[in-house]
Amino acid sequence: MTPLLMTILFSILPISELRGAIPYAVYNGFSIPLAAVIAIAANVCVPVIAFLFLESLHKLFYKIRPYRDFFDRFVERARRKVHAQVERYGYWGLMLFVAVPLPVTGAWTGTLGAWVLGLSYKKAFFAIAGGVVLAGIIISLLVALWGVGTQTIFFKPMY
Repeated sequence: MTPLLMTILFSILPISELRGAIPYAVYNGFSIPLAAVIAIAANVCVPVIAFLFLESLHKLFYKIRPYRDFFDRFVERARRKVHAQVERYGYWGLMLFVAVPLPVTGAWTGTLGAWVLGLSYKKAFFAIAGGVVLAGIIISLLVALWGVGTQTIFFKPMY
């Protein structure tokens, strides 16, 4: 698989997202700006994919009583626990959550959270996309600051 396709794949995978895609692309010869643009563009597609996937599977499974009972209890509990934070920070909070480039934060988790909380898909998409752009900038800066010389510590040189 080509480095371009791997960069796109890393960008849309829930585990790696931008945290894996941008360093991978740079290591494979892409400039930092090009790596960031490709990875961000692919990662912005995640909410669309995830919202469609979650909604279609949910409609299918919601007909099954054990799933419906579990889901209703889970969602009600989740909404009660985070209601105050959602009311206070709203979509800005969602954007900042997605923007923090740490494990378990990103477009997939942000989309799942927005879906479970019943947030507007359109507004959530723009908040998540904004968070993805910010995360891409942060990771690009970290890759630039990290520098080329440290690659040999974590990656086997290609030569």
